[in-house]
Amino acid sequence: MPNLNLILLYVDDPVKSTPFYTELLDRDPIASFPTYVAFALGDGFTLGLWANHRISPAPPKTGNRTEIAFMVDDEAAVQALYQQWSKRGVKIEQDPNLDVFGLTFVALDPDRHRIRVCQADK
Repeated sequence: MPNLNLILLYVDDPVKSTPFYTELLDRDPIASFPTYVAFALGDGFTLGLWANHRISPAPPKTGNRTEIAFMVDDEAAVQALYQQWSKRGVKIEQDPNLDVFGLTFVALDPDRHRIRVCQADK
């Protein structure tokens, strides 16, 4: 089976979204074009930001029900990231709360993609 190595987020303007993800991920992009920007996430995994108007075939305008998630070691790490992102002005959609898999919170990027932070499965 092929290895999963790329997550694409469809965005209005990858160049405008780049500063958000540069700060959030604490790293610069590995590729940057007017309609596509990519960030290395480690272990050969990449996050790509692709301009809506360049995607072929065009994606549907409704029904986007996905999120990307970052797992951290424990509840203290969830709280620390929440505080750090809040201070940076990242929009928070859901404050930290306990869910079936532990403490979690949800942030939004400039295109309103959900970014979940939660503690790693034990």
